[in-house]
Amino acid sequence: MFWNRSRSHVAEATPAEAHERVISGEGILVDVREPHEWRGGHAAGARHIPLAELPRRVAELPKEQPVYVICESGGRSRVAAEMLHEAGFVCPINVNGGTSAWQRSALPMERGGA
Repeated sequence: MFWNRSRSHVAEATPAEAHERVISGEGILVDVREPHEWRGGHAAGARHIPLAELPRRVAELPKEQPVYVICESGGRSRVAAEMLHEAGFVCPINVNGGTSAWQRSALPMERGGA
């Protein structure tokens, strides 16, 4: 399987695995970084919900499908994925290495946005 749950209650995926699943419609990608980080560049196709806003915006996300969560390096996204797990989401998945690893993997990026 492409993910594991060895270190926490949530699954983990590499940026390449997350990208493949999201572009094939097998999940969504949520970036939990701050707005200035998001505007500087983010994974193509990601939704932006800063970590501090996640508790009040959790209803915007589908509970029954994989939700890939990304930040800069993987720390905040792990916290966010744990929050989604606690909120009853079926499959929250932390993207290992975050946006930094996404860029190193030469995956599509976008700039700008709110």
